Amino acid sequence: MVVTKIEEIIAEHGDYLLRVAYLYVGNSETAEDIVQDVFIAFYEKRDQYRGEASLRTYLVKITVNRSHDYLRSWKNKRIMLFEKVKGRSTNHTPERAMLEIAEKQELVDALFTLSINYREVLILYYFQEMTTVEIAKLLKCPESTVRTRLERARKQLENRIIDYEWEELRRESI
Repeated sequence: MVVTKIEEIIAEHGDYLLRVAYLYVGNSETAEDIVQDVFIAFYEKRDQYRGEASLRTYLVKITVNRSHDYLRSWKNKRIMLFEKVKGRSTNHTPERAMLEIAEKQELVDALFTLSINYREVLILYYFQEMTTVEIAKLLKCPESTVRTRLERARKQLENRIIDYEWEELRRESI
């Protein structure tokens, strides 16, 4: 009975959580690992879910926290250092090649150039469709800070998209 319930939860929320994790860490394999950890943690501690927020919001909060943990981890820093030293990705697979092509989309490129503070408010506001009040509670910061980050993130994103478009025009003219 409980197994069926967790399978339903995974089916209902898995893809969405995967997108959230990917937007934080920028790697599909790592995002999959994070989401798997989230569901394992939820299954092991399902009694702690009190229903104060929707299950989706609760799972997103865990996913965001796990993504932050990963970004702060030594493993992540070691992988990034290795990629910089080698000048290439550590895992060249056909799936990775397709993912790299998808990542070249203008908006995704611009989004990943933002600092994590700006990226996360955009993700939570636009993809999770959370209010600034909900984001402030999740991030444990004042609502005015969330609104300021949103404003600055939008401006930076706009500038980066404009820069990207100018760079494309310059390349085409050469």
